[in-house]
Amino acid sequence: MEMINQLAQSYADLYTSPASPELTIINQETLDSHPKAHMLSGKIQGQFLAFISNMVQPKYILEIGSFTGYSALCLLKGIQKNGQLHTIEIREEDANTAAANFMKFDANKQVTLHRGNAIDIIKELPFKWDLVFIDADKTGYINYYEMLVPNLSDRGIILADNVLFHGEVLEQNISGKNAKAIHAFNEHVNNDPRTEQVMLTIRDGITLIKKKK
Repeated sequence: MEMINQLAQSYADLYTSPASPELTIINQETLDSHPKAHMLSGKIQGQFLAFISNMVQPKYILEIGSFTGYSALCLLKGIQKNGQLHTIEIREEDANTAAANFMKFDANKQVTLHRGNAIDIIKELPFKWDLVFIDADKTGYINYYEMLVPNLSDRGIILADNVLFHGEVLEQNISGKNAKAIHAFNEHVNNDPRTEQVMLTIRDGITLIKKKK
């Protein structure tokens, strides 16, 4: 299903502030060489992530799903000088690409790249998170959410990506495993009395979640 009107997408791209040179390079290199380049956040969503980060001014950021490092560099835009970003990637080749990009663009001073299963790694990270970006295996979203809500700071925000899952969640009979998992996650968050959320139709859908005061 075509989720975004391409004319509207081009218009939004025209009137969105340009990405930084390093992000433009990673974007192009990913498009040129990665077989799953469609997974990249891209300019508009990337600028949205940077915008949110600049608003929150986080000290501790968690990203689940590093891919080629593009979104992590966006999330770094608002981080405090003594802040830390922890990003987790299970695919070794993508982790290698992300690590190279962090080093190339001098971001590894504040970025720690973890390789492996996110569930196991998150348990070992002793932080209250100010900003979380979930963009990993869709069947794990509810588990990640349940692990992270208690460890959000008072001003913490979770950003969950792909919450429209290519429009498959809009179908009357949802059939795909990942679409079912995302729909279950959306229902789970919507029914959670601890949090409040807003779902935005940016790219493949992104939900902002925070704890209720």
